[in-house]
Amino acid sequence: MSGPTKAILALGSNLGERNDTLSTAVADLVDRPEVRLLGVSPIVQTKAVGGPAGQPDFLNMVIAVETTLGPYELLEHCHSVEQKHHRVREVRWGPRTLDVDIITYGELRSDDEELTLPHPRAAERAFVLYPWAQLDPAARLNGESVAELAVKAQDFPGLRPFDGFDGDSAGSSTSEAVAGSVPGVEPA
Repeated sequence: MSGPTKAILALGSNLGERNDTLSTAVADLVDRPEVRLLGVSPIVQTKAVGGPAGQPDFLNMVIAVETTLGPYELLEHCHSVEQKHHRVREVRWGPRTLDVDIITYGELRSDDEELTLPHPRAAERAFVLYPWAQLDPAARLNGESVAELAVKAQDFPGLRPFDGFDGDSAGSSTSEAVAGSVPGVEPA
């Protein structure tokens, strides 16, 4: 590859000290000289989407990075950071200490089983789209506004800003308040 590539990474955690895990994971992801942090979204709290019932709520966020790593090298780096945080892959979409997904890698499109780009389910997941829209209000995914995709996502009503308290309090924010804070999108 010639020159650095911008990538969007989504991070989530629903086990352990979720907020600390996300903070440390961001530092771990950009600890390599080939990865430079461009921006960090606010953290949101959501119910688990898919997977076994009864999981703890997730904390989710998105970061933008610039990297000279190739897409598969970046994927390997993301997996190594997950492992550093004791990620265990036993149940698909099961509870986890850390999940790091590459959402986009420049304009690269890939249908490879190991690395599908853009991420195949990102356009349907408010827990990725909403923080991304907060980070970059002009962001687009597959030609559509990320902010508009966020409010249409099935999981949008359960999304709430994270207040910094790493408990399972319901919080007082509603989806209307969240929608009102997405730049360029009016609450329904």
